[in-house]
Amino acid sequence: QVQLVESGGGLVQAGGSLRLSCVGSGIIFSVNGIRWYRQAPGKQRELVAGITAGGTTNLADSVKGRFTISRDNVKNTVYLQMDSLKPEDTAVYHCNAEQYPFRGNYKYWGQGTQVTVSS
Repeated sequence: QVQLVESGGGLVQAGGSLRLSCVGSGIIFSVNGIRWYRQAPGKQRELVAGITAGGTTNLADSVKGRFTISRDNVKNTVYLQMDSLKPEDTAVYHCNAEQYPFRGNYKYWGQGTQVTVSS
């Protein structure tokens, strides 16, 4: 059974940093693409960052230059380093994993972690 567990959210002032973690069990992150999404109240879910099985990363324009996504294959963990946080980054952040070998089928979700950025 696949399980994704996010952590690292919290309350931070604008300009601050947080590092989110997504730990996987029942799944091998090194062969699966992993994405981070966020959803703010009253807004649509937004794709924030992704890392492919091959290690290629991509970031939404809204977070480029401030966020970094990385993966630790030994710890089976994907990180989202968030710097220079803004109030508009406030949202619940979810980890989303691909279902190997079905490329593009991002089937698995974590429960989310709340990020609140105060102005």
